[in-house]
Amino acid sequence: MLAPAGEDAAVLATLWWWMLGGAVVLWLLLNGAFFYVTRIGQRKLSRAWAEGIIVGGGVVFPAIVLAALLTFGLGLMPDMRAPGDALRVHVQGEQWWWRVHYETPEGTVVSANEVRLPAGARSEIVLTAGRVIHSFWVPALGGKMDLIPGRVNRTSYRPTEPGTYRGQCAEFCGEAHAQMAFETVVMEPDDFAAWLAAEAAPARPPEGVEARRGAEVFRAEGCGACHAIRGTEARGRVGPDLTHVGSRVSLSALLPNDEAGFARWIVHTDRVKPGVRMPSYPHIPASDLAALAAYMEGLQ
Repeated sequence: MLAPAGEDAAVLATLWWWMLGGAVVLWLLLNGAFFYVTRIGQRKLSRAWAEGIIVGGGVVFPAIVLAALLTFGLGLMPDMRAPGDALRVHVQGEQWWWRVHYETPEGTVVSANEVRLPAGARSEIVLTAGRVIHSFWVPALGGKMDLIPGRVNRTSYRPTEPGTYRGQCAEFCGEAHAQMAFETVVMEPDDFAAWLAAEAAPARPPEGVEARRGAEVFRAEGCGACHAIRGTEARGRVGPDLTHVGSRVSLSALLPNDEAGFARWIVHTDRVKPGVRMPSYPHIPASDLAALAAYMEGLQ
């Protein structure tokens, strides 16, 4: 949050520094007043003067400083909730992952556990929740906003620096709250447009003997009942969309997006994210596991 990569985060960082400065000034004045009254001025000051210093330094001045900071902070909120001028992204908090939809003129593009935004434009983020309260926060880009079941909240970010930034649920939501992270990738506008067009396309057919066998394992294990892979028979909506899972930066900002990461997730799901609804598959044969991981990595 103190290394801003967006306009909103820069404003919040400035506010934080002003708050820190105000806190330091208050601390010095209040403790200086106590020290003067109790050690130096106790024989020189009347009781009325001593009480005046304590009330002025401990009540009046802090109230003025806090009121000024509150007024300044409230004045920032309308800009941070302004409608987007380039992109609208729908994010729904699940237990414990993020369902992500991008609005485009051609329709909705579905993804999960990763948000991508164009640099230099204000993107509107529409926030909802499935069962419990979550909070959407990318410290390097802006402030946080709660996701509440049955309610639609909105925030907006205007990132300025391309890069990859960690996002996190900032409201305790259950067992895997600490692991409910996501990557936010800020891209140059042309690169983002190309990525969004590719993301809207169906999955490529598996390439190679191992990946094709992994697709068979995927079908045999019934993974398509919970997960969708566009262009295949898998149309589940319980879990994350896996159409292009192999091209994401990471697996939920927790594991590397490679065959080893997929294999660990499949075998030790409950260890990676405690309480997650997806079952672990510790008894899957090693050959099937390797083939399934190869298929997952190949979903680019």
